[in-house]
Amino acid sequence: MSKEKALFEDEFDADFDDVFAEDQGIDALDAPANDAFDSFMSSDDLLAAPEQKPVLSDQPIFTMPDFNGGDAPLPAISIKVFYEREETRMMMDVCARDRRMGRATLEAIPGGIPAAIAYMQQNPTPNLLMIESSANAQQILGEIDSLAEHCDENVQVMVVGVVNDIKLYRQLVARGVSEYLVPPFEPIQIIRSISSLFVDPDRPFVGKQISVIGAKGGVGASTIAHNLAWALAENTRVNTTLVDLDLSFGTTALDFNQETPQTIADALLAPERADDAVIERLLAKATDRLSLFTAPASINQIMDIPDEAFTTVIESVRRNVPYMVLDLPHTWSRWVQRTLVASDEVIIVCQPDLASLRNGKNFIDQLKGQRPNDNPPRLVINMSGVPKRPEIPIKDFAAAIGVEPEIILPFEPELFGTAANNGQMISETDAASRSSMAIDHLATVLTGRVVAKPAKSFLNKLLGK
Repeated sequence: MSKEKALFEDEFDADFDDVFAEDQGIDALDAPANDAFDSFMSSDDLLAAPEQKPVLSDQPIFTMPDFNGGDAPLPAISIKVFYEREETRMMMDVCARDRRMGRATLEAIPGGIPAAIAYMQQNPTPNLLMIESSANAQQILGEIDSLAEHCDENVQVMVVGVVNDIKLYRQLVARGVSEYLVPPFEPIQIIRSISSLFVDPDRPFVGKQISVIGAKGGVGASTIAHNLAWALAENTRVNTTLVDLDLSFGTTALDFNQETPQTIADALLAPERADDAVIERLLAKATDRLSLFTAPASINQIMDIPDEAFTTVIESVRRNVPYMVLDLPHTWSRWVQRTLVASDEVIIVCQPDLASLRNGKNFIDQLKGQRPNDNPPRLVINMSGVPKRPEIPIKDFAAAIGVEPEIILPFEPELFGTAANNGQMISETDAASRSSMAIDHLATVLTGRVVAKPAKSFLNKLLGK
């Protein structure tokens, strides 16, 4: 933070654009329309619009705009917040419990900038000072100058004010202030603003992490994960990596008809060596846009892998691809829990039965509590409509589990069986099938990109296909 006073107020014209009047956050995703899919879904009621349910909590309710891209956790930094309004303290309390803030330590102290000056006279400088002031521009500048006398040069400073003044903003920046924010804003915006100040300049990119897990064994979670990764890469045309974390029984190599001498186990057993070059060498290319990190799928060796190894390898893969789909095993351990909580999107795969309902609700309730500023877990109901099998009606299932299903896949054994036997994805086998279009719709929701329609060959045009 600079101790020099920037005295150039007269250099700026008094007329200015009100760039701080409203937060310019990213608008919520509007999923592109797909006429064929929409008509099919509306006719068979396979896609239900989510209900808006009241949130019962004694905490303030803040909405969150959708965000394209992944969020990396903050490093282990110390944050001191000097607030004036109780709403700001409550907001920061919500931020402190966010999954991205797990390594950071945050303390909120009342009193605004005067309290910050008094604190800094007696205490060492934290990594981030966040100060709130409702004073006029001239008073804020004077107090910032006084505060600078007691701060280290490398401290990051964020100011929360009420004055929508571009001149004030420029004066604050000239004094070394990193960010100036004016309400209204939301917890996720605060977190991302803080994250931008501490991003690694050598590795600024972080891809979007999508975790897929089954509510119970045999619900087809791996099949959903594999087909979703294919749809992201080939149908919405984004570079994607599929990571199979079911080390003993993973089916990625089988489903994609790949023979991979090296697997993710090689990286997990030596995570300290899993740099970008090693990760690139271990990945198998399924297509130009889809890479695979297959599992060894062997029980010849019992691998006791530390939790930290999973985190290290997942973060290494995430830094090198825009979208990463994790195929998680149906198990519950600390690394699985941490992986789900750290994900940008979580997909819970269920069948319309009682065991899926119980386990799925446990998943969703816990993840909602641990990821308050993220999208709730997305529910996928698979194998709906099995002949002669008693099923919980979809409407009752959704009401009991607490979220509406994102997509509902019908029971199509011939389609999935043919695809599995041929080492293909269902979109390759029959792109017009109900399940294929449902997976494509999910890919569209997650990316905001239109599903690319395959180009017709000349022969198909002649035949009218």
